[in-house]
Amino acid sequence: MRKSRARSGRQVAKSGIAGAAALVGAAALVVSALPAQAFAAQAGGDPADVIPGKGTSTPSLVDGIREGVRASGSAADAARGHLADKKSRYRIADPVRDLKPVQAVTNGAAETVRLQQKHHGVDVLGGQYVVRMEKKDGKRVVTGTSGKYFTALTTGTTPSVSEELAVQRAVGATLAQVGGNRLGTKAKPSLKGTARGLVVLPKGAGVLTHHVTVRGTDPATGQPVLHEVYVDAKSGYPVLQYSGIKTFGAPKAATATATAGEAKADGGEAKAPGGPAKHPGVAGSGVKYDGTTVELGLFFDTARGEYVMNDHSRMWDTSKNVISTWDARGKDVSEVGGGRWPEGIKEFGSKGPQFGKDATDAGAVDAHWAAGKVYDYYKKVHGRDSLDGRGMAINSLVGVTNFGMPYVNAFWDGSKMVYGGGDEEFKTLSADLDVVGHEMTHGVVENSANLVYAGQSGALNEAIADYFGNAIAVDAAGMAMDDPDAGLMGGNLCRTKTPRQCAFRDLNDGATTSKNFLGVSFATDNGGVHLNSTIFSGALWDIREDLGRTLADKIAYKALTEYMTPLDGFTEGRDAVIAAAKALKVSDKDLGVVKRSFNAHGIVPNWEEAMGVDSDQLLGRLNVYSTKVGAGGGWWATSKSNDDGTEAFSVWAGRTDGSGTAKLISPNDGRFHVNPATDGKTVAWAAYGPAGVDVLARPLAGGPTKKLYSTSDNVQDVRVEGGVVAFEKMDAFGARHVGFLRTGDKEPTWADGGKADTGSASPSLSGGRLAYAKAYADGDDYRMGVEVLDLKSGERKLMNQLGRPESVGETAINGKYVFWLADEVVDDGQVAVRRSNLDGTGTVDLSKEKGEGALFASALTASEDALTVTASLPDPKYHNETMSKLWQFGGANGTDRARVSCNRGEQLSAAAAGGKQVVWIDGTTGYTDLVTRTRPAGNCG
Repeated sequence: MRKSRARSGRQVAKSGIAGAAALVGAAALVVSALPAQAFAAQAGGDPADVIPGKGTSTPSLVDGIREGVRASGSAADAARGHLADKKSRYRIADPVRDLKPVQAVTNGAAETVRLQQKHHGVDVLGGQYVVRMEKKDGKRVVTGTSGKYFTALTTGTTPSVSEELAVQRAVGATLAQVGGNRLGTKAKPSLKGTARGLVVLPKGAGVLTHHVTVRGTDPATGQPVLHEVYVDAKSGYPVLQYSGIKTFGAPKAATATATAGEAKADGGEAKAPGGPAKHPGVAGSGVKYDGTTVELGLFFDTARGEYVMNDHSRMWDTSKNVISTWDARGKDVSEVGGGRWPEGIKEFGSKGPQFGKDATDAGAVDAHWAAGKVYDYYKKVHGRDSLDGRGMAINSLVGVTNFGMPYVNAFWDGSKMVYGGGDEEFKTLSADLDVVGHEMTHGVVENSANLVYAGQSGALNEAIADYFGNAIAVDAAGMAMDDPDAGLMGGNLCRTKTPRQCAFRDLNDGATTSKNFLGVSFATDNGGVHLNSTIFSGALWDIREDLGRTLADKIAYKALTEYMTPLDGFTEGRDAVIAAAKALKVSDKDLGVVKRSFNAHGIVPNWEEAMGVDSDQLLGRLNVYSTKVGAGGGWWATSKSNDDGTEAFSVWAGRTDGSGTAKLISPNDGRFHVNPATDGKTVAWAAYGPAGVDVLARPLAGGPTKKLYSTSDNVQDVRVEGGVVAFEKMDAFGARHVGFLRTGDKEPTWADGGKADTGSASPSLSGGRLAYAKAYADGDDYRMGVEVLDLKSGERKLMNQLGRPESVGETAINGKYVFWLADEVVDDGQVAVRRSNLDGTGTVDLSKEKGEGALFASALTASEDALTVTASLPDPKYHNETMSKLWQFGGANGTDRARVSCNRGEQLSAAAAGGKQVVWIDGTTGYTDLVTRTRPAGNCG
């Protein structure tokens, strides 16, 4: 987590809207246009309380039953037998064939079985069904079921695209999102894709995809990268992508799966000084950041001659695994993520059992003590042995840096906790128990409901991690729930600020409801996993305040481990908590408290339908991913799928004044037609198919589609003007080149010559001139600049810079000026919005990179009358104003700025349509809509 926009590393969306981000309904990643299925078949005589599923005939929750089932065989056999026996209720044709057991947990007489849906043998993303049973005296009864089984799937399962091409496209898509629109001098990202097999995305009839995991490092930020990418198996287009890492507050990081180092923590049966003991551990102590001396579980390592932070005591009677805290000071965050265990690190050690100031300052004492506290909470309160429930080893790495600079962050990577070393303002993030509890709870979630870390299900994941992290910390501190600071998360991390000034979130803010839901792309905060989490965690916190710690924690834990499934959103989360409360036989009064808490936070059925906008819709429910919008000559062009997002994208065009009807431009041939541009006469775009990527063009007035260029590389930023089509090509290694074609050209001309020692990106066209960012050799060094090419004369002109940019972002050009984004200062991601005359003179910053109001800008677009920048403002809290919004610059000097729209959702892929009108893709309604405004909306105060 990071406290501010600066420290969060939050990346503004860089490569278009993630269409799946609009899927803010009950299921985080699922869209279905299926009408609600009737449950008349079981209405007569079925005693069950049934909540219908959305887009499926199978109920999302069945409660209020005690139905006998055969006791012989495994719990999974009994569960599937129940679903088969009650086919009229569940509508699952063949549970044995189509449901694969993934987990069976026994807790006393209770049995919880999780079953993974298969479609003709292929896993269905998030298709998981849970059967709850009791087994007593040799008899089993089913007490309830819940989850998602998608009955409408009919897609074939034979791919047209090879795994090799899918991996290439997945790496390219990750490069585009990681690198965004900036061309820099730093080394290219080192990313590797691993094919994980076929997966069906449960949208409508289903979308067959190759699942690819991409790991590596982002060279611009040093952050580890781990992206889960789903590539359409018919066309090779990446239709879904999100980051897999789970942080306290920052959206960008990575998930690793390395388990290296766990074995090292064992140390065998060595005897500690003082004689043998029940286990080989000893008790020691250390001083936490807050000055408190605490007991630490240690082990005497005879080879090192030191006491080391290996706690054998807690799991000695079960798995004999240990809780270990490792010294990762001096290790870069890039070395600990993306599947890496850093070489040469050791557990923190001390010559005596009392650890000194060095271990305190590193955050090791806090991390080791807190990991034990979190383990104890889950073991003593919920009977859970470690994060996976089976005694897994618990590893914490403390003190990592970011390019040698402070790393104010913490994350769970699937096998270990990682904590940065802090800075002048923040202690290490292990210094607050609620942070440690939050990160370790991600491990609990991962090994139970496994909520997909994107969109609404990701926000639910974060909410649960916040709830239990807060609960553990509040109880350990002996704090009353009605204490004004009881709901704060991360309040003890600051060195000088008060807890309320320091806190990242307040679960008791009294204001966050579904009305505050922020619709964003998966490129931003994984679809709002932190931005929207307090909507649900606030409701859970209220339940804890009103019902008390013991009962509320039992309800929340039971809901997580026995009811929730991977694609649950807020509505299903509410249903799960209510059902868990009923199963615990709470009183009617207490059940009313649970329901009222969710009502107070706006989590009620169909809450998503209450989103309003101040813009005019041009085309609704685009359901598109990573594609941009074009505008010019009174026309717009965009990509669009069908209402449930199952069809390959097609290009549509229409008039920017809203008159007439939209027309289909691209062929409906199964390829993904993306990144369209138009000048009012021609539409040009890129088409992704199994054979490669084509640059296509077609007259708006009609006529055949013409193929201009074919490549195996990614194509983005297509532009068109007066018979010239320009675009950017990026290969799988991150090399980027701008090319253009005139009418009749058979091959593109590369603006930078196409040489290996040069690079170019982010083209813009106007008045017969082509502008682009350029990386070029300057002696033994590399420089970044912006170049303008006169297409008629062939003259090239580098624009003057005010400093020496490390990277250059998008460009825009009109009849008077060239505009671009420049990053010159090693800071937290702010960039300058820069302008120059066409001859390269008169360079000024319309918005400076440093100082108050500096923008986190990602894109820009210009007409003859206005410049519009996609940007966020720095802010210590995540909320609406810190998301990507459109800012238009005006005034005599061009530095005055106003918001184009006051819509709450994320605003992306803006295209200047003439005058001050802008068209863009907006996520406010919970869907991705193409909208417009003809004038700025003001300051939105």
